[in-house]
Amino acid sequence: MDGDGPGPKEPRLREASWRFVGPGIVVAATGVGAGDLIATLIAGSRYGYTLLWAAVAGCLVKIALAEAVGRWHLATGRTLFDGWRSLGSWTTGYFAVYVAVWGFVYGAAAMSSSALPLHALFPQVMGLKGWAVLCGVGGLVFVWFNRYAVFEKVMTALVGVMFVVTVYLGVRVTPHLGEAFASLAPVLPRGSLFYTLGLVGGVGGTITLAAYGYWINAKGWTDATWMKVMRLDNRVAYGITGIFVIAMLFVGAELLHSSGIALAGGDKGLLSLSDVLADRYGTATAKLFLVGFFATAITSLIGAWHGVSLMFADFTVKARARRAGGSTAGGGEQEVPGGALEKSGPFRAYLLWLTFPPMTLLFLNEPFGLVIVYGVVGALFMPFLALTLVWLLNSSRTPARWRNGTLSNATLTGAGLLFVVLCVHQLRDLPW
Repeated sequence: MDGDGPGPKEPRLREASWRFVGPGIVVAATGVGAGDLIATLIAGSRYGYTLLWAAVAGCLVKIALAEAVGRWHLATGRTLFDGWRSLGSWTTGYFAVYVAVWGFVYGAAAMSSSALPLHALFPQVMGLKGWAVLCGVGGLVFVWFNRYAVFEKVMTALVGVMFVVTVYLGVRVTPHLGEAFASLAPVLPRGSLFYTLGLVGGVGGTITLAAYGYWINAKGWTDATWMKVMRLDNRVAYGITGIFVIAMLFVGAELLHSSGIALAGGDKGLLSLSDVLADRYGTATAKLFLVGFFATAITSLIGAWHGVSLMFADFTVKARARRAGGSTAGGGEQEVPGGALEKSGPFRAYLLWLTFPPMTLLFLNEPFGLVIVYGVVGALFMPFLALTLVWLLNSSRTPARWRNGTLSNATLTGAGLLFVVLCVHQLRDLPW
């Protein structure tokens, strides 16, 4: 996904090394939540191995998107929000609405997902809503009092738990590898078009992809000399993501498809799988799966609490600077270091917004109007991200060396069109 050849007097790139890997693990773990696991499980239960290619394609799409986000941050020395703002004030308006509505609804969803496995493991301790509140407050306290270095280490440890559990389950169900490899050839089962497109576009695809650039800056990668390191970091992370989703598709294909077992929709489907695992392999395996389920859900919670709060803090700081007379188009204000953003008032204000107002949705049915607004702004985000990246990385805003090449343009444009199709489909299916 390289751009044009290097020009004269370009700084020497740092050599990629495994010891630097970190922000990619964070973004991949945050993006892959309980909903993604249930989607791949259901794909395996409905179609066997047939849609394995779609799960792999979804990881490749996310590699391209995260690489583009990271390339923008490193090549320009500016944040993604600066890039969006340079395209016009409409981007600022959309982001403001999106981040407010998304935070309110996602906060409740993340707390509920994290609470489900805890309640299943310890049903006598407290009810599901109590666990959800505890997860939300725990995430708030952890992110509030820790900086990126600690955050990354904890996320990496939780990814280790996810990896061990999912690979163990994938091996335990004894997959038919010949049939699985044959399914890497694209095949579209009858009536599965939008389901397949959703699998390609949905796994690991959220606003946290846009937070990747903020995490690499918080890591200390602040210029183009880190480009090789960022690319290795990104590919390793989404390679691990690919292993997650393939392992869960194996479980769906072998454990559910072959037995004709249907899972419940939503995150509760993972509790159904726990019951199936207990019947087939014993209580210990079922409990191990619930531990992996919790690791998957809580990484999404604390990752969103940290990453999207960084984005909101940058958005707020830049908006204040603009009102005070800063640059209006070029994004020329002095950048605020990631560590300063983590200590800022807007960062902590958004943490509070993610935690406490959404708790009302844990005790009340989601208001109908809020569901509509969330559906609209949420459906628009991934097309917005992909197509604005194409715009930014083909323009003079990006140094010539790091602009999109043919492969980058093809991949990002294809991803953008995919997300547009999914957006239209999702909007059409909203309960208007």
